[in-house]
Amino acid sequence: MTNGKIAFLTAAEGVERVELTDPWQAVTDAGYTPVLLSPDGGEVQLFDHLDKASTQQADAKVSAANLDDFAALVLPGGVANPDALRQDEDAVRFVRQFVTSGKPVAAICHAPWVLIEADVVSGRQVTSWPSLQSDLSNAGGEWLDQSVVIDGNLITSRKPDDLPDFDKELLRALESATLT
Repeated sequence: MTNGKIAFLTAAEGVERVELTDPWQAVTDAGYTPVLLSPDGGEVQLFDHLDKASTQQADAKVSAANLDDFAALVLPGGVANPDALRQDEDAVRFVRQFVTSGKPVAAICHAPWVLIEADVVSGRQVTSWPSLQSDLSNAGGEWLDQSVVIDGNLITSRKPDDLPDFDKELLRALESATLT
């Protein structure tokens, strides 16, 4: 790993708050620097399920982000967030580049929709919120009902209750990346 910056990619709204803030805190506590990217920059509206929660300022637009500046990518869920991201060409391209680079990519809940759009799940084992099971299978992935599934550099989890396992495996992948 060349540096300790971790990219978090979200849309401007519909982000499940805890799926951003919990891994954000985990990487911060481990000494990494989280960086929030979004398609438009500006303020990101977080939600507690369907209720508006806090907001967070994006650090940069994803179109201006450089893969080489980051050690890993985290894709928080929420239903509207990944649905918006998968319609943004710059976001999809960034995710595809990250996955093919071999650097860790961690996606939780509905975020694997973006992995599908980036065409990077075929032949991979993944998990997600259960309603994405058919989508992931139709994209060539093997869906598993587990709290966290690791397949190469992909780390996926189902839901907020899985965050302890998700965070643990994200930090394990970051630690392994620093050793290589």
